[in-house]
Parts: sequence; C-alpha cells; structure tokens
Amino acid sequence: MDTDSPVERTTRRSDRTGPVRPSPDLAASPFRADRDRVSSSAFFSRLGGVTQVISPSGSGLLLHNRLTHSLKVAQVARAIGERLLADSAAGAVLDKLGGCDLDVVEAAGLGHDLGHPPFGHLGERVMDRLARQRFGLRDGFEGNAQSFRIVSAIDVRGDPERSGDGLDLTAAVRAALLKYPWTRLHRPSPHPRELRVPPRGASEPDDAPGTGSAKFSCYITELDDMRESRAAFRGRLESWQQTVEASVMDTADDIAYAIHDLEDFHRVGILQHTTVSHELTEWLGHAVELAGRTDGELAAAEHRPGRSLELLRRRLHAKDSWIASDDAFVHAVKKVVSDLVTKLLQVPFDRSQQAEQAVAAFSGEWTRRLVDGVRLEETPTVRSGHVALATEQWHEVQVLKFVHRRFVLQRPDLALHQRGQDRLVSKLVEALDSWLIDRSEEARLPHRLRDLFERASAEFQAVRAEDPAALGGEPIGAQDLERWARGRAVIDFVASLTDDQAAALLEALSGRTTQLWSDTFVL
Repeated sequence: MDTDSPVERTTRRSDRTGPVRPSPDLAASPFRADRDRVSSSAFFSRLGGVTQVISPSGSGLLLHNRLTHSLKVAQVARAIGERLLADSAAGAVLDKLGGCDLDVVEAAGLGHDLGHPPFGHLGERVMDRLARQRFGLRDGFEGNAQSFRIVSAIDVRGDPERSGDGLDLTAAVRAALLKYPWTRLHRPSPHPRELRVPPRGASEPDDAPGTGSAKFSCYITELDDMRESRAAFRGRLESWQQTVEASVMDTADDIAYAIHDLEDFHRVGILQHTTVSHELTEWLGHAVELAGRTDGELAAAEHRPGRSLELLRRRLHAKDSWIASDDAFVHAVKKVVSDLVTKLLQVPFDRSQQAEQAVAAFSGEWTRRLVDGVRLEETPTVRSGHVALATEQWHEVQVLKFVHRRFVLQRPDLALHQRGQDRLVSKLVEALDSWLIDRSEEARLPHRLRDLFERASAEFQAVRAEDPAALGGEPIGAQDLERWARGRAVIDFVASLTDDQAAALLEALSGRTTQLWSDTFVL
C-alpha cells in the first residue's frame, strides 16, 4: 500500500539527481533501492564491530552489537508499519501526515545507527566533548546527526558516472532518519528547545547549560539536506515533529533497546535475580511509605532497594505528565516482576536448550506485546510522536529501561572498562590531529583522512559564505576554518572505525606494536 498523495509522491521520492535511479540498483522501487543501499554500505557493515553496551570478548557468547540491533529495529519497524497500514481507520490519517511506506521504515531502522562511533554511547560522549573543547565545533558530535551526515555527505553510492554525495537516498528515507529534526543550536528558528514544552531531546542537558539541545539529528553543514528532505511534509507537520516513518523507527528502537539488551545481560550473568527482584518488590511493598519521602531523602539512600524506582516514578510525572500514571506504573512493575524476574532471571543462564528457550520466549512475547501496543495519534503531545506506545506499554518500557540502567550501566566494573575506552578515544583523536597538522607528513596522510579534511574545509567555507551566524556570528578567519575542518575530519574518521580498529590504530600510532601491516585496519 502506497499512502502518498499524488501531489507529494514525486517529492517524497526525490533525491539530488532526480527520480530515475542509477543502474547499479537492483530494486525498481526507489524506497526499496534505498533500503538496499543502506544495507550494502560499508558504514552499515562496520556496525558488526561496534558493541551495543558490553563486548562479547571472552564470554564465548554471541551478544548484540550495533549491526544486530539495527537489524532488529528494522524488523520491528516493519511490523509496526504493517499494523498501521492494516488498520483501515488509520489510512486517512497517514495520508494527511505524509504517508507510511514499509520500505522507508525498514531503511530507517537499518540506517538509524550508522553514525555510532566505537564503543557506543560512551564513545559518543567522548567525541562530543573533544569536538567542542579541542576543536571549537559548536555542533560537537551526536550519533543521530552523524548518521544523517553519512547518508547525505560522506558515504558513496558506487556509481562514478553520476555526481552527488552520500547515498543519494529519497527524501522520505532521509526524513525518516531525522529522529530529532533540528540542529544543536539555532535551526530551525525559533528553535524547538525554546518552546514552552520542548520536544523530547530538544532541551539542554542539565549538566551542560549553554551547549544547545541534548539530542539533534543534523549538523549545520547538512542543514540544506534536512530542509530538502522535509519539503514534502511542509504544512503537514510542525518543523520539530518527526515524520510518521521516523516515529515508527524511533518507537521500534525503543522496543528493541528495552528487550534485547536485557537478553545479553542475562546471558552473561550481569542481571542477577536477587538484586533486581529486591529493588522491584521492595518498591511494591513500600510504595506508600516511599512516596512520602523527600527527593533528598531518597537520593541520599538511593543504594537501598526501592528508592531508585521511586525516583523514576517521580521523574516520569515531572517530564511526561501527559501520560504518567501511578496505576499504570504499578501494573508495569508487577508485569516486569512476573515476566523478567520470575520467569527469566530466576533460573541462571547455563546455555542449555531450556535456558535458550526461556530467553527466546521472553523476547518474542514482549516484542509482540509492545508492537501490539503501538498507536497512531493525529495530534500528539509535543513530547511524543505520531506513532507511540499506549499508556500501559509505555510504562513497561520505562521500567525495563530502568532495570537496564540501574543494574548494568551503573555497575563499577562497566565504569572501569569505559574509563579506559574514554582514554583510548581521546588519545586516538589527539594522535590523528597531530598527524594531520604535521606538514612534513602531508603526502603520507591516510587517504580517507585527507579526503575528509578537504570535504570539511569546503563545507565550512560554504557555511561562512551563506550563513555565518550559524558558525558563531563573530569574524571568522582562516585559522578558525582550518581548526574546524581538522576537527570534523578527525571526528568523521574515528567515528567510522570499529572498536577493534580504534584500539589497533592507537597501538600503531603510540608505537606499541612493531607489526607493519594489520588486517584490523587499512589506511
């Protein structure tokens, strides 16, 4: 089913070189061709070497990485799209909002994490800090914006006979990748973070005031691409709203993240029945008492069972009062106790057939439950997209994410591991920058790094000519442009590596290996 109206069909399918697809594409449908282009990209293949949260090294287990996560997001996104299109009552709403195509949502699911750097979210935070503080890049680094940059600018199609940068995807697929359709600081104007109630992700982080939105999907260098890709939705959506297809991808990402990471943590023995059970059941047994404590009292004793969960309940009311419900929260906690704690965690994972069946059952049942809970909203709240989970399932996802955060991300052993990764990425960026500014080595620079530097230089010169206010509004000299171009090139280069490539490259640059050639990376 194609929900495009005749007026918008060409615009949704447009790309830089027009609606006729080049011969290397195997699919006749432009949206299907986009899906194939993403899945054939070298940037997509590298995700197999980027850990999701924890590395499988030494465990002997097959754990999720960014590639398998992306495949599952695409799978869930297509299932959500099929349910929406099967609902006859939803057809008119989908047409009004700009359409929903199954190949578009699947392509967005496959491509949503293309920009994730080595070591996942930890690498993302380090790269953002280095981009802003070392190189003065006001946009910094953001995984979603990097994904959009890859498909719009720095990936290649493999057809040298036609001009154009990136994968030359249709407008609909590029728009579907815009989970947060704004830049970090000023575009569109007025910026969504200035709304009385900002969209999810648009607010500044509490610990970094003045740095712009916490989440964004476009650097200033790709602003024209963002505007062009959303042209078909002008008059249908607010400038800060996701397209329906982006909303489907975003919801699918939430579902996959909430379920599949917990599988991994159970497999490697990180999620312990006793600790998870104690936290959830203590809150259920003392909810009224805990509700009477002050935030300060709870925070001071957050290590005690039940306190962290009570703080979560309060945060949901503070940030998402439009959907937060105490009754739904209680039911969600009970559901997680029943299905995760009792059915799954009570029996340690021993790699037996019974243990594998328990994991598969948990994953399958919860995926179906959450997908079945997806709803289409014609006029959603600012904090939600047009496609979102129903109240009951929304609370369940919040509790599942809490378990992930409380019992995995806050572990000291993971923090120890990540502090080492922080130092690795920092030293690698510093070493590559030093190489890039060494004029005596100009002829021997990695070809990819040199290409990225030349591209970034041209991009910043174009922005200075067309929209200097986006670069800070102050007089911009050649040294500024050179520093920013260096920074963006080094960041682009490091962000395109796998975990192992990053580690091996730093080993070589630090002189800690005597091996001249390595199959871990190719310069």
